[in-house]
Amino acid sequence: MPNMKITLARIDNRLMHGIVMTQYLPSTNSQRIMVIDDATANDALKKQMMNMAKPNGYASSIITLETAINNTKAGKYDGQRVFVLSKTPDAFLKLIEAGVKIDKLIVGCTDLLGEGHKLSDRAYVTDDQLAMLKQIAASGTKVVVQHNPAVSEVSIDKFI
Repeated sequence: MPNMKITLARIDNRLMHGIVMTQYLPSTNSQRIMVIDDATANDALKKQMMNMAKPNGYASSIITLETAINNTKAGKYDGQRVFVLSKTPDAFLKLIEAGVKIDKLIVGCTDLLGEGHKLSDRAYVTDDQLAMLKQIAASGTKVVVQHNPAVSEVSIDKFI
């Protein structure tokens, strides 16, 4: 069983950016920011730019989903407090299936604006993604929709 502490998990199409780094991260007491995104992890320039958004004092892992699962199973992050970001819910479902406990998942912003199921003005999901969120919630993870901390959380139960 993996022994890392997920301090916060967030779906956000922009991954590391202002709101996440200045409004969410400071309240998490994290040591590491983990970005799970195959396209970013496989593009040296995107990865470098993403790391520029990381505040000093935090370790970062900008990795593919496969690497995240393998590293987690191998205990690479054991004992660490990790803030996890991904663009879609599949990364979080796979982490849960690998034995990682995620207390809370925030659905922030998605790429599908105006398409699929509307969760908020900034978050839409496909049928498959909604099913994944339902599975994540069924695993015991609290799933909420929230663009930023100033906006009230809305439980995913309202949509499933």
